[in-house]
Amino acid sequence: MSGARRPRLLLDLRMVEGPMHGIARYALALAARIPRLVPEMEVVGLGPPGGVPPLGPLAPPIPVRPSRAGFLSPLEQPALALELTRAGADLFHATSFSVPRLWPGRLVATLHDATHRVRAREYGLATALYYRWVVQPRLRRATVITVSTFARGELARALDLAEQRIEVIPDGVDPHFQPPAATDRERARSALRLPARYFLAVGNTKPHKNLRWLAGLAPHLPLPLVVLAGPDARARLEPPPGVVCLPPVEESLLPALYGLAEALLVPSLHEGFGLPALEAMACGCPVAGARAGALPEVIGEAGVLLAPDDATAWLDAAQRIASDAMWRASLVERGLARAALFGWDACAARTVDVYRRALA
Repeated sequence: MSGARRPRLLLDLRMVEGPMHGIARYALALAARIPRLVPEMEVVGLGPPGGVPPLGPLAPPIPVRPSRAGFLSPLEQPALALELTRAGADLFHATSFSVPRLWPGRLVATLHDATHRVRAREYGLATALYYRWVVQPRLRRATVITVSTFARGELARALDLAEQRIEVIPDGVDPHFQPPAATDRERARSALRLPARYFLAVGNTKPHKNLRWLAGLAPHLPLPLVVLAGPDARARLEPPPGVVCLPPVEESLLPALYGLAEALLVPSLHEGFGLPALEAMACGCPVAGARAGALPEVIGEAGVLLAPDDATAWLDAAQRIASDAMWRASLVERGLARAALFGWDACAARTVDVYRRALA
C-alpha cells in the first residue's frame, strides 16, 4: 500500500559522548550503513541529552533525537519508555547493555561482553542490581546479539539464556584504519610527540584491561611504552617515568599512531572482542595479545598470544618484535590478512537480517 507508514527503527546512540570507545564506534558504524540497507524502514538515532558531539566523518547520516534518558542515569528507565512510545518506535536497537525494561515493544539488544557479571566486584552493587532488575528480565523478551563466540558462552551462563538465542555478529574495522602514508606518519609523530620507536597500548583504565600491570613492566621493555587510555590514565595507572600517556587523539591520527608502533600490546584479563587489536592489524601494526577472553578468536594465528600474567613471556616477545625485522614483517602481513576478514559492512548486513526477523 503506497501510503503505509514505514516501520520506525530507533538506534541507541546515547553512549556517543566523550572520548571515542568501542561501543560508540559500533553504534556509529551501524548508523552509517543501516539506512541504505533497509529502505523499507525509517531509521532514527537516539542520542545523548546534549546531542552527539562533532564527529567529522563518523557523524551519523540519520536524524538524531536528543534523549532525556541519559545513559544509565537515575531516571533512565521511565524516560526511555516515554521517549520510545512518543517516537512511535516499532523496533529499538539497544547497542549496549542499557535496555528499556519498562517499554514492551520489539527490542534487539547487543551485549558486547559479560564483564559486569563475571567481574561483578569491580563494578559494585548498583551495576549488579541493574542487571538483575533491568537487563536479565528484559532479555527474555528480546533478540540478543553479541560480538564473539566467547562472549556468547559467558553471557548465556551469566544471564541464564540459551546460547542459541544469542546471535554472534563480529565487529568490523573502519576503512580508514589502513597502513598510513608517509605524510600521515610525520603529521602524527609531530602532533603527538611520539618517540622514534615505541610499543603501544590502547584501552581504558578498568582493572580487566591490565594496563597498570603493563605500565609496571614498561621499564624492562626494549622500547618506550605509549598508552592511550583516556584523560585520567596517568593518575589511575601511576606509570613509572618514561611511559607516555596520550590525551584523547583525534580520529584522523589514529591509523598513524597504530602504524608507527612496533607492536600493540593487549594484556587484557578479559575481552568480549578486542577492537584495538583489529584496528592495529589493519594499520600494519603487529599485535601481542593475552590468551584470554575473545582475543585468541580475534587475533587468530596473525599475532602473538601470551598468558596475561607471564612477564617473562611478554618481555621476550617484545624483544623479538623489536629486534627481528623479518619476524615482525611476517606478523604485519598476517595481521593485514586477518583484519581484512572483519568489516562493518558485513556486520551491518547481518544486523539488518536480525531486524527483519524481529519485525516479522
